[in-house]
Amino acid sequence: MSVQKKLHTVKPKKALGQHFLKDVGIAQRIAATLDEYKSMPVLEIGPGMGMLTRPLLDKGHNLTVVELDVESVAYLSIHFPELKGRILGEDFLKCDLSTLFPDKFCVIGNYPYNISSQIFFKVLDYKDNIPCCSGMIQKEVAERLASPPGSKAYGILSVLLQAWYDVEYLFTVSEHVFDPPPKVKSAVIRMTRNNVTSLGCDEVLFKRVVKTAFNQRRKTLRNSLRPLVGEHAAEMTDDVFNRRPEQLSVAEFIELTKRIDEMLQPKK
Repeated sequence: MSVQKKLHTVKPKKALGQHFLKDVGIAQRIAATLDEYKSMPVLEIGPGMGMLTRPLLDKGHNLTVVELDVESVAYLSIHFPELKGRILGEDFLKCDLSTLFPDKFCVIGNYPYNISSQIFFKVLDYKDNIPCCSGMIQKEVAERLASPPGSKAYGILSVLLQAWYDVEYLFTVSEHVFDPPPKVKSAVIRMTRNNVTSLGCDEVLFKRVVKTAFNQRRKTLRNSLRPLVGEHAAEMTDDVFNRRPEQLSVAEFIELTKRIDEMLQPKK
């Protein structure tokens, strides 16, 4: 039996969170989210058997794909010869993106649900080089990313991503267009880099404040942030400390970070 016949299809692997999209129309709609970025290189994460890869190539994108599954890599090498030299058999989370793309590039994919949050945290690390990131994720996570303040879905990823990106929830996708069908619905999102170049506060502390606050989201900020400020807890007298984290906008989290930074500075 030839290698090509052996690789007529790829078996989805549960350990890799693989659910292969079967609907060509949806793949085309996802690919269309990058229509404004035709002149820019594109990195597709987790192409599987190339359902999204094909419309991206048909649209003329300068495409590179990264795929951890060795079986999928072999399949893509046979069925997408035009990608020769641009199929990376690696773990995206371990890729040095600055070496792969010294200039700006876009990211797209039908993202593995089990690592989608980690993927977006990595995109944040390269936010100045990634003007647009789009693709399909679990519906619940998509709602979290795009959620405004005051919503139960609003959380750590909402604040950290929305500080740097405009996040759009584009459309919902049924579980029945995948092989195998996931137990949850999916959704397509698009994140477009905003005009923010600096938050105007200590950005490392900003992340700590957001994560610490939401890790105990039912508590008021006065209680959840107490371990962060330590001996300065008595200085948390502002009204903002009476609120819960989901009530604060990105701008208010920035102001909160500045206030905590002041508290932590050595007194003259």
